[in-house]
Amino acid sequence: MGKYQPLSEFLRQQAVNEVRMSFAQIERVIGGKLPPKAQQHRAWWSNSPSNSVMTKAWLAAGFRSEQVDLQGRKLVFRRASDHTPQTATKRDDLSGPHPLIGWMKGTVRIPPGVDLTEPADPHWGERAWGDRT
Repeated sequence: MGKYQPLSEFLRQQAVNEVRMSFAQIERVIGGKLPPKAQQHRAWWSNSPSNSVMTKAWLAAGFRSEQVDLQGRKLVFRRASDHTPQTATKRDDLSGPHPLIGWMKGTVRIPPGVDLTEPADPHWGERAWGDRT
Protein backbone atom coordinates (compact mmCIF):
# COMPACT_ATOMS: atom_id res chain seq x y z
CA MET A 1 0.00 0.00 0.00
CA GLY A 2 1.40 3.38 -1.01
CA LYS A 3 1.81 6.26 1.40
CA TYR A 4 -1.21 8.11 -0.04
CA GLN A 5 -3.52 5.11 -0.50
CA PRO A 6 -5.28 5.89 2.81
CA LEU A 7 -6.27 9.30 1.41
CA SER A 8 -7.75 7.64 -1.66
CA GLU A 9 -9.72 5.22 0.51
CA PHE A 10 -10.85 8.04 2.81
CA LEU A 11 -12.16 10.10 -0.11
CA ARG A 12 -13.92 7.08 -1.67
CA GLN A 13 -15.85 6.60 1.57
CA GLN A 14 -17.22 10.14 1.49
CA ALA A 15 -20.85 10.43 0.42
CA VAL A 16 -20.56 14.18 -0.17
CA ASN A 17 -19.29 15.99 -3.24
CA GLU A 18 -17.04 18.40 -1.34
CA VAL A 19 -14.51 17.48 1.35
CA ARG A 20 -12.76 20.37 3.10
CA MET A 21 -9.50 19.32 4.75
CA SER A 22 -6.62 20.96 6.50
CA PHE A 23 -3.10 19.79 5.81
CA ALA A 24 -3.04 18.44 9.38
CA GLN A 25 -6.15 16.33 8.68
CA ILE A 26 -4.56 14.95 5.51
CA GLU A 27 -1.43 14.08 7.50
CA ARG A 28 -3.55 12.22 10.04
CA VAL A 29 -5.29 10.28 7.27
CA ILE A 30 -2.03 9.29 5.54
CA GLY A 31 -0.24 8.69 8.83
CA GLY A 32 2.73 10.89 7.97
CA LYS A 33 3.90 14.37 7.05
CA LEU A 34 3.25 16.05 3.72
CA PRO A 35 6.43 16.92 1.84
CA PRO A 36 7.70 20.52 2.20
CA LYS A 37 6.78 21.23 -1.44
CA ALA A 38 3.12 20.52 -0.63
CA GLN A 39 3.22 23.29 1.94
CA GLN A 40 5.14 25.80 -0.18
CA HIS A 41 4.05 25.34 -3.81
CA ARG A 42 0.47 25.54 -5.03
CA ALA A 43 1.47 23.58 -8.15
CA TRP A 44 2.03 20.50 -5.97
CA TRP A 45 -1.75 20.37 -5.54
CA SER A 46 -2.53 20.53 -9.27
CA ASN A 47 -4.79 17.88 -10.75
CA SER A 48 -2.30 16.69 -13.35
CA PRO A 49 -1.91 12.89 -13.01
CA SER A 50 1.81 13.24 -13.73
CA ASN A 51 2.23 15.71 -10.87
CA SER A 52 2.75 13.44 -7.86
CA VAL A 53 1.79 10.11 -6.33
CA MET A 54 -0.64 11.89 -4.03
CA THR A 55 -2.39 13.53 -6.99
CA LYS A 56 -3.11 10.07 -8.36
CA ALA A 57 -4.61 9.12 -4.98
CA TRP A 58 -7.32 11.79 -5.02
CA LEU A 59 -7.92 11.44 -8.77
CA ALA A 60 -8.35 7.67 -8.36
CA ALA A 61 -10.99 8.36 -5.74
CA GLY A 62 -12.84 10.59 -8.22
CA PHE A 63 -11.91 13.94 -6.66
CA ARG A 64 -10.12 17.10 -7.77
CA SER A 65 -8.28 19.56 -5.57
CA GLU A 66 -9.59 23.14 -5.39
CA GLN A 67 -9.26 26.29 -3.29
CA VAL A 68 -5.72 25.50 -2.13
CA ASP A 69 -4.82 27.89 0.69
CA LEU A 70 -1.12 27.47 1.47
CA GLN A 71 -1.12 30.14 4.16
CA GLY A 72 -4.19 28.67 5.88
CA ARG A 73 -2.89 25.14 5.23
CA LYS A 74 -6.19 23.84 3.83
CA LEU A 75 -7.95 22.91 0.60
CA VAL A 76 -11.11 21.42 -0.84
CA PHE A 77 -11.45 18.09 -2.60
CA ARG A 78 -14.44 18.19 -4.97
CA ARG A 79 -15.90 15.11 -6.58
CA ALA A 80 -15.27 15.19 -10.32
CA SER A 81 -18.46 15.76 -12.31
CA ASP A 82 -18.12 12.38 -14.04
CA HIS A 83 -17.88 10.55 -10.69
CA THR A 84 -20.70 9.92 -8.30
CA PRO A 85 -20.49 7.86 -5.12
CA GLN A 86 -22.18 5.00 -7.00
CA THR A 87 -19.81 5.07 -10.01
CA ALA A 88 -16.59 6.07 -8.30
CA THR A 89 -15.33 2.48 -8.32
CA LYS A 90 -15.86 1.93 -12.06
CA ARG A 91 -12.25 2.75 -12.85
CA ASP A 92 -10.33 2.88 -9.60
CA ASP A 93 -6.90 2.30 -11.11
CA LEU A 94 -5.96 5.55 -12.84
CA SER A 95 -2.28 4.67 -12.92
CA GLY A 96 -2.50 3.44 -16.52
CA PRO A 97 -3.58 5.34 -19.61
CA HIS A 98 -7.19 6.28 -20.24
CA PRO A 99 -9.04 3.60 -22.26
CA LEU A 100 -9.23 5.95 -25.26
CA ILE A 101 -5.44 6.35 -25.34
CA GLY A 102 -4.09 4.02 -27.95
CA TRP A 103 -7.43 3.27 -29.60
CA MET A 104 -5.78 3.71 -33.01
CA LYS A 105 -2.82 1.47 -32.14
CA GLY A 106 -1.77 -0.59 -35.13
CA THR A 107 -3.60 1.56 -37.71
CA VAL A 108 -0.51 3.47 -38.86
CA ARG A 109 2.28 1.59 -40.62
CA ILE A 110 5.74 3.02 -41.28
CA PRO A 111 7.53 1.22 -44.12
CA PRO A 112 11.00 -0.15 -43.43
CA GLY A 113 13.80 2.29 -44.22
CA VAL A 114 11.74 5.42 -43.54
CA ASP A 115 13.51 7.86 -41.20
CA LEU A 116 10.85 9.96 -39.49
CA THR A 117 13.49 12.43 -38.29
CA GLU A 118 14.58 13.24 -41.83
CA PRO A 119 12.78 16.16 -43.51
CA ALA A 120 10.31 14.99 -46.13
CA ASP A 121 11.88 17.40 -48.59
CA PRO A 122 15.54 18.25 -47.88
CA HIS A 123 15.07 21.50 -49.82
CA TRP A 124 11.89 22.62 -48.04
CA GLY A 125 13.55 25.77 -46.71
CA GLU A 126 14.56 26.90 -50.15
CA ARG A 127 11.05 26.25 -51.42
CA ALA A 128 9.38 28.02 -48.52
CA TRP A 129 11.68 31.02 -48.22
CA GLY A 130 13.29 31.23 -51.62
CA ASP A 131 16.96 31.90 -52.24
CA ARG A 132 17.92 34.64 -49.76
CA THR A 133 21.61 34.78 -50.49
